[in-house]
Amino acid sequence: MKKIAIILSGLMLTTLVAGCGAQKPTSTTEGTPKQLVVSTWGLNQDQYMKNVIEPFEKANNVKVVVEVGNNDERLAKLKNNPNSTVDVMYLAESYSQQGIEDGLFAKIDYSKVPNAKKILPVAQKFVEAGYGPAYTLNRAAIVYNPNKVNGKITSWKDLWKADLKGKISIPDITTTFGPAMVFAGGINAGTEVKSDNGAAAFKSLEALKPNVVKTYTKSSDLVNMFSNGEITAAVAADFVVASIKKAMPDAVYVDPTEGAFLNFNTINITKNSKNQELATKFIDHVLSAEVESKTAALVGDSPINVDVKLAEKDAANLTYGEGVNKAKALDYSLVNKQLKTWIDQWNRLFNK
Repeated sequence: MKKIAIILSGLMLTTLVAGCGAQKPTSTTEGTPKQLVVSTWGLNQDQYMKNVIEPFEKANNVKVVVEVGNNDERLAKLKNNPNSTVDVMYLAESYSQQGIEDGLFAKIDYSKVPNAKKILPVAQKFVEAGYGPAYTLNRAAIVYNPNKVNGKITSWKDLWKADLKGKISIPDITTTFGPAMVFAGGINAGTEVKSDNGAAAFKSLEALKPNVVKTYTKSSDLVNMFSNGEITAAVAADFVVASIKKAMPDAVYVDPTEGAFLNFNTINITKNSKNQELATKFIDHVLSAEVESKTAALVGDSPINVDVKLAEKDAANLTYGEGVNKAKALDYSLVNKQLKTWIDQWNRLFNK
């Protein structure tokens, strides 16, 4: 995820505020840069500008204007405004799937995106579907304090052990990896979620409830709970592990034997974009090994391009290497259909 605040171009100052629309020029004269409007998140602004945006601007004589905000507000704004000036939109997979289902995004001519051939096999499904590709990924696995656990945690099923009663935390259903807990419940139950829309999984989650201290919505809460000794184990995204280890240096982050759960961040072209050719170039630029190598090391985005080779120190907290091959990608066409029902079931179980 990326953060952009202010862009300077010549004598013009464009203030970029989350949720504010960017205006395209009404006319273009020779030598005047075209304009591309990119909608993204709000983190790591300086590195993202330096390593992604500015090189693209220079190479293509283009002015990139950026809107920032969270997934939900940016997608809602696009849905409610058919005349949106946004050309390119970064979203987590669950939200991009919603946008596709709502007809908000254009199909991509992948013959003009040569770097798409370099995308990891596990993420080729986005290319095959014809819409925007994944450009990075992260995963949810298990982090625990080895000094307070009997033996090792190696499986999702271990979270249900009686000796972890009142000692674990899991992501709330409304967070990025909340739905992954339904699938973990399915693993423990021995029933695939798609076979019964999660019925057996929720029975399994009910059995897990005595072990759960809290369902968290903010990663900072997870760090605090480990720091205070309130929990012994948790389901956590890779990007929070470094903070947990600062608070608890002995922490172990393990991919369960059944595989971690993946989340992909995607980049799509809006259906009404007047700059689809330029937007396609931008996507190819983002997928390049050169850009992905820099964003992995400096921004913390796990690379999706197979040609990216990372030093051990740069790959330490990323989703990279062998773990990717055995990890599980969630079916968000199923998740999105069931999510309203799952949220209701979850709240009755954990939040009543």
